[in-house]
Amino acid sequence: MNIEQFISMLEEKGISLSSQQLEQFEAYYQLLVEWNEKMNLTAITERSEVYLKHFYDSISAAFYFDFNQPLHICDVGAGAGFPSIPIKIAFPHLKVTIVDSLNKRIHFLENLATELNLENVRFIHDRAETFGQKQENREFYDVVTARAVARMSVLSELCLPLVKIGGTFIAMKAASAKEELDSAKKAISILGGKLQEINSFKLPIEESERNILIIQKEKKTQKKYPRKPGMPNKMPIE
Repeated sequence: MNIEQFISMLEEKGISLSSQQLEQFEAYYQLLVEWNEKMNLTAITERSEVYLKHFYDSISAAFYFDFNQPLHICDVGAGAGFPSIPIKIAFPHLKVTIVDSLNKRIHFLENLATELNLENVRFIHDRAETFGQKQENREFYDVVTARAVARMSVLSELCLPLVKIGGTFIAMKAASAKEELDSAKKAISILGGKLQEINSFKLPIEESERNILIIQKEKKTQKKYPRKPGMPNKMPIE
């Protein structure tokens, strides 16, 4: 995906980027490649691939959810900032909190936010399980996002405790989403969520399948969730 395709394909979806936003994406790309030489941030480093598989793919959540509202988003396990930083660049008014368990990645993100002049962003070095047990984080966020972090039964336990009642959990998945969802239905329900919709589409150019799951938080999550670090993965709610 070249820059022109990136611009026009987003415009087709009603998302127009200013020259400043395009400069931010280009600076993001440059910093990602530069830092990737020192630490493992991504296996994808070709400009056209980064624009397609990281930037466009991250923003695709906005094709199915309205980010034009005043929202506070929490991104769990964002790694090099996906999907929340591309969404933040495209919708600058958003407040964003990123939680990641690796301090080196947090250091990269802090540097990135400074270089891109991003406001209302904060980066927390923590495990999602311990972050979600802290009173100030529980049921605090309007939207919680996660992209390719863990299977749905595990991901729901890490994310749903953070979503306020009436808020939304957006899980971004590749091809196996429907199978994952079948085994995660019990977990989603126990944790206070309800599947609102599943949106499937093909990533342009390479035509690989993508799924965006929109889950509504309907009731409070029991205090015991999320369980201790490692437990959701070891013994998923199924």
